[in-house]
Amino acid sequence: MKSIKNEELLHGEDIYDPGDKDLISEQAKCLEKLYDFNHTRPSEGEKRTQLLKEMFAEVGECCYIEPPFYANWGGRHVHFGDHVYANFCLTCVDDTHIYVGDNTMFGPNVTLASANHPILPQLRLKALQYNLPVRIGKNCWLGAGTVVVPGVTIGDNSVIGAGSVVVKDIPANSVAVGNPCRVIREISDRDREYYYRDRKINWDKVSKL
Repeated sequence: MKSIKNEELLHGEDIYDPGDKDLISEQAKCLEKLYDFNHTRPSEGEKRTQLLKEMFAEVGECCYIEPPFYANWGGRHVHFGDHVYANFCLTCVDDTHIYVGDNTMFGPNVTLASANHPILPQLRLKALQYNLPVRIGKNCWLGAGTVVVPGVTIGDNSVIGAGSVVVKDIPANSVAVGNPCRVIREISDRDREYYYRDRKINWDKVSKL
């Protein structure tokens, strides 16, 4: 049973002590399931699916995470839509809620971080923390090594280039890249003709896939 006090600490967006004994005890239970998930065999697809349903706040149909998967709370505050795919080493710092829309894909070594620490040194000496939710839209693609910081929203259909550090909201239908991540263009009609540089999409072939 979830503690009301713990829920207020984690999701209240205020500064709190993550070393609280009740929090640590509750978190440890979540990490046990995470350990089980990361030690499944490749042939144990059904077991992985069942564990994700037990671990996550929400997980839709046909979601797949390639182990190892890392999460502060074992996915307890992670909400996945349908058909979400994550390559190796997805990290969800899920001290508060992380929302991911349908058909979104993550390359290897992506980090979605909802937890943060105050800038003031005196507060960091106490290891204090605050949390802000992360929201990733539908049909997004985050390239390998992308980092999304607390409080950021990425709009539907957007593509984030590999190695980007996303510190501000990214609007829908955008291609964004860099550190800090910036929108470089909108998804356009040209993307209906070319899938990579001057390589044209063979729509006859693609329609049969």
